[in-house]
Amino acid sequence: MFEKLADRLYLGPGMYVEGNREIFVENCRRIEECSEIFMRLISGRLCIQIWGSGLRAFDFKTSGLVIRGRIERIEFSERSVRRHERSA
Repeated sequence: MFEKLADRLYLGPGMYVEGNREIFVENCRRIEECSEIFMRLISGRLCIQIWGSGLRAFDFKTSGLVIRGRIERIEFSERSVRRHERSA
């Protein structure tokens, strides 16, 4: 139910990329993994994986997350919603 409501309220992920040095990810819910060379983020039904060097996360707020560093690759994959998340 939350996912349907989020889709209607446009709470899905949005990304703004500035060259290969900065990314702003809207509606980032969680940082699952974070190092200087790899970050894994959860935003809605997407898992966003970012590879690079000197990566650092800034300004983690309810509206989003800023990542700075040398960005080499970005990948997206859909994640399945777990049962306890569906019931919430």
